[in-house]
Amino acid sequence: MRFLVFGAGALGQALGCMLAVAGHHVDLVLRPRFIDVIKKEGLQVSGIFGDYAAPPAMLGLLEDVSCAGGRYDFVLITTKAYDTGRAIAAIASLPGCGCPVVSMQNGCGNVEQVLERFGLERSLGARVITGFEIAAPGHIRITVSADAVHLGGAVGGTIPKAAEVLAGAIDRAGLPCLAVADIHQDLYAKLLYNCALNPLGAILGVHYGALAENDETKSIMDKVIDETFAVIQGIGGKTPWPDANRYKDLFYHRLLPVTSGHRPSMLQDLENNKPTEVEALLGYVSNKGRAAAVPTPTCDLLAGLVRFKESLARS
Repeated sequence: MRFLVFGAGALGQALGCMLAVAGHHVDLVLRPRFIDVIKKEGLQVSGIFGDYAAPPAMLGLLEDVSCAGGRYDFVLITTKAYDTGRAIAAIASLPGCGCPVVSMQNGCGNVEQVLERFGLERSLGARVITGFEIAAPGHIRITVSADAVHLGGAVGGTIPKAAEVLAGAIDRAGLPCLAVADIHQDLYAKLLYNCALNPLGAILGVHYGALAENDETKSIMDKVIDETFAVIQGIGGKTPWPDANRYKDLFYHRLLPVTSGHRPSMLQDLENNKPTEVEALLGYVSNKGRAAAVPTPTCDLLAGLVRFKESLARS
């Protein structure tokens, strides 16, 4: 199959490498600083799912979608959430491209944007709860994974054939993946996880595990989970758990331990003077909470602190 990966950072490069090694044609839209290295040395993936190496000849390396040629079977969006609109506009400009477009991003609200532009038949979403990091230019390390990648249609209820095909291809390439009937349930579940850990870890400058070792930070995470769960219910969303306490039991005893050494992506963004995905996480909870008349004081406070740290990085 032919894949276009738009916004190939750590996740996109890892996916591209693994799919290329599995025999697929892969074009990556990525930053010039990565292109220069990969053109010389190829792309490598290492870590918990094994080692993969794609020589330069296996990959199409593009600075812009205007350089893309031919038709694709899937377009995968792996940008940061704040770049979703730009990614969608660029993909929509591809001549003759009528294939499924898949949001594989953090946060909530991205799949809805894909659906609005490309329609029900072409829109898919994915929940990725695996840690990818750029160990060095051209080398991606997969560090942790709490679960397989989940893929589904933009509207829940059935599993689109395209989701089954893509999930099978990714799974056979070495990254565990399965198709599901309700991707939004999975995205809400990840929202709970990310909102509890990512912003607080970024503000304090610590890895995930440190947050659970202190009663004060644990209390803050409890409040974030309570507020986020209440908002999800308030907007009519579903999760696999009947209440926030049931989720906390899973969170502290299973999800957090397997990712305890992970450094928050939001922290890495702040350290590199980049924007964060706070608006697709805590910002999403705050906005939806206001619309549903659900108070979110802890999420509002943490979002404000992250925005403050962003402003310091820009000054």
